[in-house]
Amino acid sequence: QVQLVESGGGLVQAGGSLRLSCAASGRAFSTYAMGWFRQAPGKEREFVARITWVLGGTYYADSVRGRFTISRDNAKNMVTLNMSSLKPEDTAVYYCASQPRSGPMAAATSYSYWGQGTQVTVSS
Repeated sequence: QVQLVESGGGLVQAGGSLRLSCAASGRAFSTYAMGWFRQAPGKEREFVARITWVLGGTYYADSVRGRFTISRDNAKNMVTLNMSSLKPEDTAVYYCASQPRSGPMAAATSYSYWGQGTQVTVSS
């Protein structure tokens, strides 16, 4: 069983920055990739970014490319999402998720384990 715990959310003004972290634990943690998703009130959960665990390949949604950076620390089983130039439309609950094998990066159904989520609020 894999446990994912996010941290780092909060309230920030537009144009500001936040860093989200996700710590993974569980017996012999292993994954193909880690992803970040977000869900705003009244909207569906949407893909934000993904990083492959071994090679570190990164992929981003068009809405965040150039503003967000995903990274991982394999030794600590941790993935980080650095967010800058934040906009009010980035307001959402952010979730990290583990993708155990290769699959559609933006499909939530291809991720097996999810954190509890952390709230990010960007004020205008």
